[in-house]
Amino acid sequence: MTPRPNVLIFIADQLRADHLGFAGNQEVRTPHLDRLAKVSTQFTNAYVANPTCMPNRASLLTGRWPSAHGTRCNGIALDPDANTFVRQLARDGYRTAAVGKLHHQNMGWDYEGKQLAQIEETSPELLDPHVPDAVERSWEEGWDKWEDRQRHSAEYLPLPDDYYGYQHVDLIIGHGDAPGGHWEHWARQQGVEPRQLGGADASQQVAPSWEQVYTSEIPAAAHPTRFVGDKAIENLERCAQTEDPFFLFVSFPDPHHPFAPPKEYADRYDPAQLSLPETFHDDPQQVPAHIRAMLDRRGVPDEDPTMTFAVTEEQYSAALAAQYGLIEFMDEQIGRVLQHLEDSGQAENTIILFTSDHGDLFGDHGLMLKHFVHYTAVTNVPLLVHLPGQHSSHASDDLVSTTDIAPTILELTQAPSYRGIQGQSLVPLLETGTIEPGRAALLIEEDQPFSPEGLPAPARIRTVVSQQGRLTRYYGTDELEVYDHAVDPHERVNIASWADPTKTQRELERHLADELMRLAETGRAPTSSA
Repeated sequence: MTPRPNVLIFIADQLRADHLGFAGNQEVRTPHLDRLAKVSTQFTNAYVANPTCMPNRASLLTGRWPSAHGTRCNGIALDPDANTFVRQLARDGYRTAAVGKLHHQNMGWDYEGKQLAQIEETSPELLDPHVPDAVERSWEEGWDKWEDRQRHSAEYLPLPDDYYGYQHVDLIIGHGDAPGGHWEHWARQQGVEPRQLGGADASQQVAPSWEQVYTSEIPAAAHPTRFVGDKAIENLERCAQTEDPFFLFVSFPDPHHPFAPPKEYADRYDPAQLSLPETFHDDPQQVPAHIRAMLDRRGVPDEDPTMTFAVTEEQYSAALAAQYGLIEFMDEQIGRVLQHLEDSGQAENTIILFTSDHGDLFGDHGLMLKHFVHYTAVTNVPLLVHLPGQHSSHASDDLVSTTDIAPTILELTQAPSYRGIQGQSLVPLLETGTIEPGRAALLIEEDQPFSPEGLPAPARIRTVVSQQGRLTRYYGTDELEVYDHAVDPHERVNIASWADPTKTQRELERHLADELMRLAETGRAPTSSA
């Protein structure tokens, strides 16, 4: 019998789909991913279920949208009883492991400043400890503290043997050059003190235009990106010693901001030589009020470093040069892992997947980062899938979702599925190039307990994407965005303001209603008709 395939997933954090060589980018160098793309299926219309870390990572793990699995925003730990495709693989004989950033639970940073004030003013019940949840669980105290940075700083803290299905985890908590988790203890073993050399305060080269861009004093040999590469190889070495199939999740915390490459990668790209996005200097008049407010404050980052803002050319170019360095560093580590897979003889029976948890505006329409704006740069992510024995490339423009990864892996490994998965398997696309019938549209959700100026909190945004275009509704406002991608692929003209709704708009409105109904929760079976 043919042995069951291994599965190796690489995931980047906050990487847009076109910041890669195989996606047509002529500036960044990603030779190892480009080589993988030559023997993979590339999904050019892959979209997130939610453009925020925790919700979309939970959607990847469960195959369900945030409104179903419950992690609707950062700050809500994934239900420890949730079924996941990784848990199914472990139950079915796979050795399961993860390296790097997981972000299935809170990382230890509480709300502060502007965010907290907004929540308390607009929706105080969201944080009131005296208001119970709709469903009260009897989980043990501390069940949601396994990714708490302070706990991991105090001591080396192994994760449970069944952490959402993972039997072993080498954890990174956070982003940038000085995160927490197991990396912190590993860095000290490399002779580096993270709290002395990490962060912008320790850097000798901080961009004068934006403190989120700096050169790290942590050397490349002890950087979190190197930790991910080294630990991935260690896991592969362990897997080679058993006949059991393996599942390995390799998750880089970069190129998420702060953009802090080590010195070895900080000067590989000249900011002055990097091009601006085509829409950088657009001055749209039909955008929602909160986007207009961002554009009116160009060059002034929000007090909250996670909030979207409008950048200057100097801020953008400095960030892009640093991010490209981080991407090149990540690509080299992926190359090391793939080479080890090849040298160990495991490659010929391993499914390989590469994606990102969400994108980044990165200069499109003059904006930066990700929240509260559903331009394609944020919602469209890279997705490569390589099957064992595949020796050529294939491109698909079918609409696919992060939620499709779970059912796809379950089908490819012949592991049992579970009730309530909302994504659909991509196996027909991988094997025959078609799915009949193909998807007509995809829903993208975003819920935030806080919001920017011009948008009421808590923010609730729903987007539907079709082959024809995009429609976005902002709850609590009259704001509507509609873009016809057939004539406006860069989303420059919001046709929602036109007096006579177009056929595209009417179709998108129907798709939105259909998708909201299609994603009704079906994860729990009825036990009787009455």
